[in-house]
Amino acid sequence: MWNHRTADRAFSASRRRLLQSAAGAAALGLGGPSRARAADPIKVGVLQPLSGGLENLGQQGVQGTRLAIEEANEAGGVRGRRFELVIADDKTDPKTAVERTRELIQRDKVIAIFGPVTSANRDAIRPTVERFKTPLFYATDYEGGVCSRYIVCYSGLPEQWVSPFVPFLKQSYGDSFYMFGSDYVWPRKMNEAVRKAAEQAGGRIVGEEYTPFGVKDFTSTVRKIEQSGAKVLVLDVVGADAITFVKQFVAAGGKAKTKLAWLGYSENYIPGLTRDESESIVTVANFISTLDKPEAKAFVAKVKKRFGEDAIVSNTVDAHYMLTRFFIEGVKRAGAADREKIIDSVTGFQLQSGNGMVRLRPEDRHADLNVVIAETKNQRQVLLKDLGFVKAQSQCKG
Repeated sequence: MWNHRTADRAFSASRRRLLQSAAGAAALGLGGPSRARAADPIKVGVLQPLSGGLENLGQQGVQGTRLAIEEANEAGGVRGRRFELVIADDKTDPKTAVERTRELIQRDKVIAIFGPVTSANRDAIRPTVERFKTPLFYATDYEGGVCSRYIVCYSGLPEQWVSPFVPFLKQSYGDSFYMFGSDYVWPRKMNEAVRKAAEQAGGRIVGEEYTPFGVKDFTSTVRKIEQSGAKVLVLDVVGADAITFVKQFVAAGGKAKTKLAWLGYSENYIPGLTRDESESIVTVANFISTLDKPEAKAFVAKVKKRFGEDAIVSNTVDAHYMLTRFFIEGVKRAGAADREKIIDSVTGFQLQSGNGMVRLRPEDRHADLNVVIAETKNQRQVLLKDLGFVKAQSQCKG
């Protein structure tokens, strides 16, 4: 019988390393020259899942933000002031996320917060960040529709990911789709977009199912997928649950009949899967570490230099690093650690990402991004199709 604890172990080691380093960073700040220490630091909150099943994604988010903050401090900070990270664990739980957000704002006096991962947690803390007028910098792909002065998103949206991905899947693998996701807002909304895109492309949905967090036995779901005759499985289960499911799906021979198209999949997940389990998984992303581009190679080298040769350089790391750079540039342009001025200063210009130039739009504080379709080969993501620069309509329309 397959042992579900394999998936949990894939997340636990990285979590221990993160908590050890995060404790020092939260207590001491993140370096910087002596002249910056003379002034009060600019406190920046990080709210990520460091437990609760999504800790691998949380770790990647922390690393991306930390790398950008350290670079800024090494360059002298902003007007002699260094940045200091205050890291909090939302435990992948909306109630905890609200509590930690209040602490970051009221107790720790942060001027901005980076995170979280899930849309459920983001939506839960939205009233708090809006009430206290503290900008939230959100760097995870999501279902779209957030329009708030106090939420800035560096996120792959359905128009940028699903709209080009589903026609590619239909043309390449077949016209019947089974959708299986975690039971919360992001998978449900993404699958609404999948259904629409599939029908517009002449495809059909032959099954749709959602699972609560923490399920260990997916036998019935695997059987339903097989019985449906689907040519493509669109998977938007997240975290350790996704690894658990994929192991059982592959063990049952699912990949021999159905192409696995995994939304939200990245290099984060590969260490938790065997070569056979990860082979041929196809996904859509804004960045993969194997891109044959100078900016991608430079970013990979930078991450590995800071976090070690075994560091995972994923779409999550790139997104959080880039959004933090926009924030830092916004602080510089604002000329002060003033929340309202920073919000007005983080948009309308371009920065170089690990995959081309990107821009935050003033009209809705979302990003125009470069998009790729990738497939896992020999436990590495490789490029199938470069979609180039993809814009989405304003999330503040109407």
